[in-house]
Amino acid sequence: MTNKIDEKFIENLLSFGIELDDIKLEQFHKYYELLIEWNKNINLTAITEYGDILTKHFLDSLAIVKAIDFKQTLSLIDVGTGAGFPGIPIKIVFPNIKVTLLDSLKKRVNFLDEVIKNLSLTDIETIHGRAEDFAKEDKLREQYDISVSRAVANLSTLSELCLPYVNVNGKFIAYKSEKADIELNEAENAIQILGGGNIEKISFLLPGTEFERNIIVIDKIVTTPSKYPRKSGKPEKTPL
Repeated sequence: MTNKIDEKFIENLLSFGIELDDIKLEQFHKYYELLIEWNKNINLTAITEYGDILTKHFLDSLAIVKAIDFKQTLSLIDVGTGAGFPGIPIKIVFPNIKVTLLDSLKKRVNFLDEVIKNLSLTDIETIHGRAEDFAKEDKLREQYDISVSRAVANLSTLSELCLPYVNVNGKFIAYKSEKADIELNEAENAIQILGGGNIEKISFLLPGTEFERNIIVIDKIVTTPSKYPRKSGKPEKTPL
């Protein structure tokens, strides 16, 4: 039995072409409950109202369907995933996607492991560490069809952290707010240096809200030069 908030969430997802069955809705319920419980002890989200989390975290995470067709089996890495956004909502709705969640804080990774266990998610892994370090490893470097990030960082920095994980012909996708044009202009040089191109900006209002959102889609055109990403902290302090 769904309540009015759930019904609104389901209706908003339909506007993205996403249909939720009862099992997936229950997984989102469990995810919310775990998020609120763990949030009492570690900082996972400033948003705590049920309806707000459904909209501002879960629905927003799934806006990626405006850029990617998830009917095919793809591999995806969520860089700086935090509390699991957008990786876990994507995995719930599209269980065929192979997902890696990367975060630098061990407590958050412990939370993610608990979510994966409680939601009985499969073909999903967590990695504790910095994006700069793991992007140098052969088993991860240029091994993913998609790299995504909702992390709070400028697009130049995110491109350096995320594009090295994407295979040639794959895509890096960043979630941005209304200032996307400014960031895009500043990041053009970095994106080219890192092997990206064919930049597309998809703008929309988040369903049921007045929030302007932008999905930035960057194709991986050529291999990222081996010196990138630079050592930990450098991409944030001195963006390309």
